[in-house]
Amino acid sequence: MKAIVCKAWGPPESLVLEERPPLEAGSGQVVVSVKAANVKFADTLIIENKYQTKPELPFIPGGEVAGVVKAIGAGVEGWKIGDRVSGQATSGGYAEEALVEADRLLKIPESVDYASAAGVASTYGTSYYALIDRGRLRAGETLLVLGASGGVGLAAVEIGKVLGARVIACASTEEKLSVCRKQGADETINYVTEDMRARVKEITKGKGVDVVYDPVGGPYSELALRDMAWGGRFLVVGFAAGDIPRIPLNLPLIKGCSIVGVWIGAFAKRDPAQHRANALELWKWFAEGKIKPHVSATFPLERAADALNALAGRKVAGKVVLTT
Repeated sequence: MKAIVCKAWGPPESLVLEERPPLEAGSGQVVVSVKAANVKFADTLIIENKYQTKPELPFIPGGEVAGVVKAIGAGVEGWKIGDRVSGQATSGGYAEEALVEADRLLKIPESVDYASAAGVASTYGTSYYALIDRGRLRAGETLLVLGASGGVGLAAVEIGKVLGARVIACASTEEKLSVCRKQGADETINYVTEDMRARVKEITKGKGVDVVYDPVGGPYSELALRDMAWGGRFLVVGFAAGDIPRIPLNLPLIKGCSIVGVWIGAFAKRDPAQHRANALELWKWFAEGKIKPHVSATFPLERAADALNALAGRKVAGKVVLTT
């Protein structure tokens, strides 16, 4: 099988395309013939040894795939060869085959294509966990999404609307904001050309926002925190801007608000049953048409570096997918 391999820490260009032996399913495992692999911003950090988790070299990047069951290991029940599935693994997704623990597989509805299916559990799972489990977002509340045109950002926009919230989407270009509006955003703010704080005050009539979803970090985090309503929840999801903000701790005091951490990887390990329940609910919403991932770009496996650079350079809105 063909695979993209990280042999040394470095930029996407340092990744190597290799031919490797076909995979064999161990006990409790399934070999998935990969049709699409989700490309996440975290992947750009992992290959440069800048992420919270640090795999041993060499390794195949990518943690979530969609495809067809090719082989089944001992002790696996409920799956058969040919089943259409999505699966999550620690690594190994950027390849023609991937090994996935059977209990981390989910069936893909026949109406869903592989490119859309790759990434539902992690991209949408992150936003579902953040907004529902951590942020307790309720109908009628106002949600502000920073980096709203990214994969998890757009997912947060959609999930916010499913929950009945008023959604304000923030992004850096009109093209990206247009995608946010198509995905359901009620209001949009270009935080490059507009005064974000003034616009939030205008939109909320001075009340502020109930929940902030922040996968970006950088200079806009503190501004968003200053625009929170009393009792609001600020969700720390990631730092795509590269800078981890230093937040004045008097702000949550005077706002009566909470700063809440969101790490889907740790949650999935600590509470796998709830993580799976969340994923099943997301697939239900998907089948019902309540959410529909925006796949902005697909790349063949051998162009993995281009896919990662497009994501890191913020040249795309929504999901980026590798196809085999």
